[in-house]
Amino acid sequence: MQSSFIPLSARRFQQRAQVETPDTLYWDRLAKPELLKEHNTIDYVDFSPSDPENFVLTCSVRVQIYNLVTKLVVKNLSRFQKTAYGATFRQDGRLLAAGDEEGHVKLFDTTSRNILRLFKGHTAPVHRTFFTADKLQLASFGDDKAVRLWDVANEKVVQTYGDAHTDYIRAGAMHPQAAHMFVSGGYDGKISLYDTRAQTAVQRTLDHGAPVESMLFLPNGSIFISAGGSQVRVWDLISGCRLLTMMSQHHKTVTCLRLGSDGRRLFSGGLDRHVKIYDVSTYKTVHTLTYPNAVVSMAVASGDQAVVAGMVDGLVSIRRMIVDSKPSHLKKIRADRERNMYKASTRPKDTQQPDHIIKDRVKGPGLKNYDVQLRRFNHKKALDDVMAVRKMEKHPEAVVAVITDLLHRRCLYKALIDRPEKVLVRFINFVINHLGEIRFMRPLLMAASTILDVFERQLVTYSQNLMQVLERLAHVMQREVKLTTDLMQLKGAIDMLIGVSMDNGEVVHKSTYVDTKGQKMQPSSAAEKYVVMVE
Repeated sequence: MQSSFIPLSARRFQQRAQVETPDTLYWDRLAKPELLKEHNTIDYVDFSPSDPENFVLTCSVRVQIYNLVTKLVVKNLSRFQKTAYGATFRQDGRLLAAGDEEGHVKLFDTTSRNILRLFKGHTAPVHRTFFTADKLQLASFGDDKAVRLWDVANEKVVQTYGDAHTDYIRAGAMHPQAAHMFVSGGYDGKISLYDTRAQTAVQRTLDHGAPVESMLFLPNGSIFISAGGSQVRVWDLISGCRLLTMMSQHHKTVTCLRLGSDGRRLFSGGLDRHVKIYDVSTYKTVHTLTYPNAVVSMAVASGDQAVVAGMVDGLVSIRRMIVDSKPSHLKKIRADRERNMYKASTRPKDTQQPDHIIKDRVKGPGLKNYDVQLRRFNHKKALDDVMAVRKMEKHPEAVVAVITDLLHRRCLYKALIDRPEKVLVRFINFVINHLGEIRFMRPLLMAASTILDVFERQLVTYSQNLMQVLERLAHVMQREVKLTTDLMQLKGAIDMLIGVSMDNGEVVHKSTYVDTKGQKMQPSSAAEKYVVMVE
């Protein structure tokens, strides 16, 4: 009989159940990573807007365009004397811009691999370059604490902003619809908002609180996001760059930000080897991707076809979205099916069923003293065992486990009746001290109700000390009820604000570009004269 009695499970903390959500099911369709190896840190990754199966990697002195399917180099842009940084495609995919350690910004033709423009002006390395929404200008962010805006056609600088930051500028983002607006983030922890139409170009300066590593705009242009330190901050451009929310899901520096699912999901990669995926409507984490090393760059293909992550050791992870209708996956399914059928056919056919199956006896955990008393139905002794002062202070979960079991047996009333006053006071004090804990609240509320049933007929026969304890219990109950009411009112107010601010019928307007079959851009004289010196 002793072996059939199961000891009480004293839960220290309630475990959260693994809930399957649409996001977990969707992102679990990403296939196992396919790895590429470069010789240095992957500085930047970007997908081609015109050909989603091509992406560009910036690593050391090379800018290489890879094919997503074959994993082979399609084009190699090696016209760099020193380290290249931040190669990005133009919105039509025809041009590609990259900075370098010399302080130059080079504009490449993606079809011929020629240098079309060579922008000189920075006195320190240029880590990020981005095209404006109208495709006519190019912004460069350098370590010389300056931001320069270049005209692509005539190879001249349009404007220089040299007083916006006091440290390296390693992040920036262009407004997706307004060509005259962009933001920059520096290692001084500051974020600057620019409007090239205004007399004072820097419209606003914000404090991120840590060196800014990456920035981006949401597709509608009303919200921009900054990453730096272990935090990701969301800013509302419409309401005067107000801080909307702050996410601290990483425990190391966040290095890169990207958008996926047509702007409905936000990706953040960090040195903690994780890529977090957030829902843009709630800014809550919906999924996490884990990598073998620190993630320093990342890109997401259109339609979530693939997620490419570059790591600090030169490793490139390519995870493609599995589509069941693809022939390659159909072959895999057929191969697995044939393998299972072969195993079933080679298995010996023994249809005789055994009469009895004898399982190995597994020695269970030893019974505690209160378990022994509960097995013998000595409810008062079981409660006395856990109500020792030391156990009530060090192991409250054991006390609550016994109370819960007595409530299930409907014997807590019998365990508390005809008790000395000192024991009742100790029991009530335990309920008062732990009633506010969420893990104990439900059983202790039922225990408090049982206490009232015990004292219902004998209320006038007890001392003043017991009356004071009961008054404290009543005060604690009233406080919990008031707290619950306040929280419900706060939840209603927040739901109302979210409902007003979110327009479910909002349509995200994407910038549209008309491809004109005009004259092909010719290399400038400076670009033609540029020669890479090989030592």
